[in-house]
Amino acid sequence: MRRRLFTRLLSVRLGVAMLSLGAAALIVGGSLHRGLSAQGGARNVDWPVYGGSKAGQRYSALTQINRTNVAQLRPAWTWDTGEMGGLETHPLMVGRTLFAYTPSQTVVALDAATGKQLWRFDSGIHSGQPDRGFAYWTDGTHRILFANTLYAVWALNPVTGKPIESFGNHGSIDLRNDLGAESPSGIVALTTPGTVYKDLLVMGLRTAEAEPAVHGDVRAYDVHTGKLRWTFHTVPHPGEPGYETWPAGAWKYTGGANNWAGSVLDEQRGILYVPTGSAVTDFYGADRAGNDLYANCLLALDASTGKLLWHFQAVHHDIWDRDFPAPPVLLTIQRNGKRIDAVAQTTKHGQVFVFDRVTGQPIFPIDEKPFPASTVPGEWTSPTQPTTSTPAPYARQRLTADMLTTRTPEAHRWAQEQFSTFTSGGQFIPLSVGKQTVIMPGFDGGAEWGGDAVDPATGTLYINSNDVAWTGGLEEVKQGMGVGATAYSNNCAGCHGGNRKGQAGVFPSLIDSTGHLSETQMAEVVHNGKGRMPGFPNLTGDTLHALLTYVRTGSEPPGSTDKKELASGEADTAKYRFTGYRKFLDPDGYPAVAPPWGTLNAIDLNTGQYRWKIPLGEYPELVAKGIADTGSENYGGPVVTAGGLLFIGATNYDRKLRAFDKDTGKLLWEYTMDFAGRATPATYMVDGKQYVVIAISNAHNAKAPQGAKYVAFALP
Repeated sequence: MRRRLFTRLLSVRLGVAMLSLGAAALIVGGSLHRGLSAQGGARNVDWPVYGGSKAGQRYSALTQINRTNVAQLRPAWTWDTGEMGGLETHPLMVGRTLFAYTPSQTVVALDAATGKQLWRFDSGIHSGQPDRGFAYWTDGTHRILFANTLYAVWALNPVTGKPIESFGNHGSIDLRNDLGAESPSGIVALTTPGTVYKDLLVMGLRTAEAEPAVHGDVRAYDVHTGKLRWTFHTVPHPGEPGYETWPAGAWKYTGGANNWAGSVLDEQRGILYVPTGSAVTDFYGADRAGNDLYANCLLALDASTGKLLWHFQAVHHDIWDRDFPAPPVLLTIQRNGKRIDAVAQTTKHGQVFVFDRVTGQPIFPIDEKPFPASTVPGEWTSPTQPTTSTPAPYARQRLTADMLTTRTPEAHRWAQEQFSTFTSGGQFIPLSVGKQTVIMPGFDGGAEWGGDAVDPATGTLYINSNDVAWTGGLEEVKQGMGVGATAYSNNCAGCHGGNRKGQAGVFPSLIDSTGHLSETQMAEVVHNGKGRMPGFPNLTGDTLHALLTYVRTGSEPPGSTDKKELASGEADTAKYRFTGYRKFLDPDGYPAVAPPWGTLNAIDLNTGQYRWKIPLGEYPELVAKGIADTGSENYGGPVVTAGGLLFIGATNYDRKLRAFDKDTGKLLWEYTMDFAGRATPATYMVDGKQYVVIAISNAHNAKAPQGAKYVAFALP
């Protein structure tokens, strides 16, 4: 005890001495980063918030690793989870402890300097869903680590990993509750951590993307007790603003419009910025005619009460699955001689919208442009959609014949034949029945969940982007199908196709992948999800049995064709369904469009102009054939430092962590890891040494060696 007290007193005295020498604590986006940006001296600098700060800037003031020495960067430690599966976690570091997940959503604490495991918490709720981070609360004396496992939020003692019994039900709350009796039942999964404001934890959730789906309400809970403190209805109830943008009573049956990507906070003003996704069903909205507020919106909420301050809807009546894919970012820019506190929001369709964060006024013009109406019976589409030309889109906005692949003459001819059968007109072209429509950039962006970074000193936004085409269409639902076929059509066909064969390299064939699984093992995957597949815990009993039989055999168990309604309460009522996510790949599995297939972009938000733009990622086998600089699909975001660097993994196939000069885009260092870094790195300092850590896994690439690890880099 005396030694601990002496250590605290020494730390305080050292801190006072530093301040007396003119050293100031660094405040970045409302979060205190303890320590100095100068090198030397024993100190720790935390990475205490998802995204680095509550402003979501993914920025560090550390300079020990910089342009002059980054080429010397080497692995300092590696921690193997010992599990198979995907790993997309953006870890936290507080004090000298790193908090992380395993692929099955077990929580671990590691010594941030050595990678040694300190404790492990297994909630008993196992899922293959991605778990991308944590929330951390402290009043300076007490501390709570908030961790998500599927539908549950756990309050853990960050020193011991034990649940805090006074929170919720013996340490956890179930986010399937508190949605209102009228909310449909369905999937609830927590892929992104909540946001802490004072003594509140604000949570979003992931829902199903077809009916039934739960309400996507934004909810705030007391950090001490787990009691619900406020709710914002993303599908408005009667008497609430926005109710008129839906059919009367839609709030009783419509779900989605949820915040799955996380939020950011202007802590000084107490304003929470929350992006939302589309309402269900994603691609056919006949039962939700209207603009559908507050789906596809950036919401500015009073963080204390949940009161709406302003909103912006990026897609009216979304039928293209154009969710906001990541939290926005807060920064201050210089515009027309004035300093403006701004919020910037990236999108799947490759546009970035920038607003005055207090008033919601656009910094750059946003125009409502006309687009074609849907020809699908019963569908309603908005006559206009918001677009901006400044900044220019960071992904190509339409696919034309001269943009098809020329990788080989055979691939080009194949792409031409396929393209001639598609509808391709750019953004917001409605899907049609019996024909594929090009979605460019594809359903996975543009921007994705990794988010973007900001250099607060220059007002530069850094965003990695996918730049490949997908296609989608609709088909009429056959009436009178059995329970298994109906459940498959409503929940599985969008990814795995009506024929259960999936798409090579994108979605697995259920015919090939289920033969070796028992019904119990298949049921576990259905309930808990795996990778990008959500769980479907609402599918139980006869419905689940019928679904599993249909998935394995393509036929119904005896008697199921006579049932009129699914046992889960999910009626077979939709007239049209999505034919499936189809990535436009050539016969060899490469994008059927010309490169770049992935890019890294630096945009000066003071002017709206690009500072630089480069391809990001490569295919090693193509590089060996002399085809380089193609870029590749990428998932996971960048981190920027005052040392002049941008660190990013993200690339699907080359397994590299890279460091670029943030001012020029020049590649300064790269390292090939055991697995792909499909996650956002974090950087921190322990005992005067700066580290860069990233989660790595190969779950996206079935042909590659499998595993999941964390690897930290430092200077020798």
